[in-house]
Amino acid sequence: QVQVVESGGGLVQAGGSLRLSCAASGSNYIITSMGWYRQAPGKLREFVADITRGGSTNYASAVKGRFTISRDNAKNMVYLQMNSLKPEDTAVYYCNCKGVPYGTTWGQGTQVTVSS
Repeated sequence: QVQVVESGGGLVQAGGSLRLSCAASGSNYIITSMGWYRQAPGKLREFVADITRGGSTNYASAVKGRFTISRDNAKNMVYLQMNSLKPEDTAVYYCNCKGVPYGTTWGQGTQVTVSS
């Protein structure tokens, strides 16, 4: 059984920073890609950033230059450093893992609220 748990969300003023963490656990779980998605009220879930096992990264244009994704392969953890936060970054942030043998797995989400 696999478990994906996010932490680090909270309330921050515009211009501030937050760091999200995600830990994935599961017997023999080889995770090829780890990433973050977010869903704002009334909107579809959208891609934020991801990182491969080798360290290649992708970012949504809305967060490029402000967010940085990183991971620790040994611990099956991924992080999202969010700087210069804007009110439009307010959303529930979900961790996403892709690998074998469990396929794609999701965490329960962590709330990020940015006040203006």
